[in-house]
Amino acid sequence: MKPTSITHLLQLKQQKTKFATITAYDASFAKLFEDQGIRVMLVGDSLGMTLQGHDSTLPVTIEDVAYHTRAVRRGAPYCLLLSDLPFMTYATPEQACANAATLMRAGANMVKLEGGSWLTETVQMLTDRAVPVCAHLGLTPQSVNIFGGYKVQGRDKDGADKLLEDALALEAAGAQLLVLECVPAALAKTITDAQQIPVIGIGAGKDTDGQILVMHDALGITGGHTPKFAKNFLAGQSDIRSAIRLYIEEVEQALNPAAEHTFNKFVTVIHRSLIREGDRSSVWRTT
Repeated sequence: MKPTSITHLLQLKQQKTKFATITAYDASFAKLFEDQGIRVMLVGDSLGMTLQGHDSTLPVTIEDVAYHTRAVRRGAPYCLLLSDLPFMTYATPEQACANAATLMRAGANMVKLEGGSWLTETVQMLTDRAVPVCAHLGLTPQSVNIFGGYKVQGRDKDGADKLLEDALALEAAGAQLLVLECVPAALAKTITDAQQIPVIGIGAGKDTDGQILVMHDALGITGGHTPKFAKNFLAGQSDIRSAIRLYIEEVEQALNPAAEHTFNKFVTVIHRSLIREGDRSSVWRTT
């Protein structure tokens, strides 16, 4: 099997071929996912909630993520592996470089960090030093205390404008992937169309280039609140392997996320051509 690269994902975007990704935390599930056809995996700081039992991602350490990155890499040697930089491990560009090196040595192909245009210097420094970066915008779980909870982002004009500006700034700084979490579908489509890099959605509608789910949500084993955007693919299936194959199939056919798993209210996109002309003042209106 040929290893998956960012070049391959760029080709999929250009061909308008959608792809499925998923979180993974150990070798056994990583192997199962790769065997069924998942080519991109994320060792997310979601492990703080799914594996460690915390009520947020904030307690996760760089050592935690490195440990699980090594395990996933052993199980899925050919996947494109993203690993999260946890809370306060990239407060400065220099700190980001040191911690990113830890994850790359553990087996990551790319690091993911949460935040907007304030991270452009960090993204540029990482990419200049051979560390590929996946940016993460929208609902960024490490900012839960700023947001006042896990809330949909970009539902008004100012919020939508800011997300679009941040996405473009991070791409210009060198980010090679973008994750959009919990934003209205129309906004996610506009950002996806404006980006040259692949955009992966989670709770961002079906028009992004790829989709990602936390594996526990995709298999219906959350043990508590299930996010609106998550579908239990194991329901009605004979085993986990068939559930993952169904997930891949529905993403590739743009059947997932379905309407009931999508945030649509409040933002409608108009005059999308204005993005290319540099005037975004009338791109959004509220409904």
